[in-house]
Amino acid sequence: MLHIIHPEGWKAAKGYANGVVASGRMVFVGGQIGWTADQVFEAHDFIGQMEQTLLNIRAVVVAAGGDVEHITRLTWYVTDKADYLAKQREVGKTYQKVFGKHFPAMTMVVVNALVEDEALLEIEATAVLPEV
Repeated sequence: MLHIIHPEGWKAAKGYANGVVASGRMVFVGGQIGWTADQVFEAHDFIGQMEQTLLNIRAVVVAAGGDVEHITRLTWYVTDKADYLAKQREVGKTYQKVFGKHFPAMTMVVVNALVEDEALLEIEATAVLPEV
C-alpha cells in the first residue's frame, strides 16, 4: 500500500512526490543505466538512454513480483544538467511512456562521470510490493 505525502499549503510537486508512505516487501534496485539486457548501448542520447534505464528498472521490479506503481523512490544521477533541462518536455513524455502517471519521491544529482563511460545517466530505485 502506497500513500503520497503532500504537506498542506505546499505548492504542487510537478513530476515527483514530496514523500511516500508504504508498507510491504521492499525491493532495492541497484543503479541502472541505458544499456540493454545484453549490456549494449543502443541509444547514445539522453532521452534514449533514459527510456532504456526506466525500462530496466521496470524489468527488475516486475521480476520481483511488482510493477511500476510499487516504486516509491528514484534517485537520478545525470552527467549533463544542461542537456537534461533542455529536454524537459521529452523527459516528461518518455517518463510517462514507461511509468505512466506514477510519480514517486525523486532526487536528481549532477555528477562528473559514471563508471560506464558511455552512460549519460544512472537511476536507482526503491519499490515496496504488497505482502503476499
